[in-house]
Amino acid sequence: MQENPEHPLRHEVLTWADVDKLIDVLLPQLRGVGSFSGMIMITRGGVIPGGLLAESLGIEHLLTAAVDFPATASGAGLMAWPSFLQFPDASLVVNRRTLIVDDVWGSGRTSIAVRERLQAGGATPYTCVLHFNPYRSLFKKEKPDFYGAVTDAYVVYPWETDRGLRKFGALQPDMN
Repeated sequence: MQENPEHPLRHEVLTWADVDKLIDVLLPQLRGVGSFSGMIMITRGGVIPGGLLAESLGIEHLLTAAVDFPATASGAGLMAWPSFLQFPDASLVVNRRTLIVDDVWGSGRTSIAVRERLQAGGATPYTCVLHFNPYRSLFKKEKPDFYGAVTDAYVVYPWETDRGLRKFGALQPDMN
């Protein structure tokens, strides 16, 4: 992620308490629409929030999806179609109300790609993220079904503090 010196990228470093608050915002929304019979956690960002939500909501049918988008050098850029490195067989999702969990909806490509594949497999999918960034979304008429907060920042979650802060040069390797 390149930072433009003329328009620096705002970033926000969250604590575990911040994540707990976001989960507390999401739980009433999720409970308000009824139960889910399955969950797909998008790797890697959705694994921890997905685990927290699954425990709180009593969802036991947990699956993962790994999605990869080709490098922008291919010429397709942000409109490139993803490859699914890992995705559950349709027999595991058919006729299930399935909650798709990721950490953030930036461009929206990942959540929408997983949602569309689940629909094609016979599931009834719902998208859920901790943060929704409508300013980066490529899908202006789309948004997650559930989100904890709206942001325009690059968010660094507590489970990725070291990796996330290195992108901003905030952490330098210890040379001792």
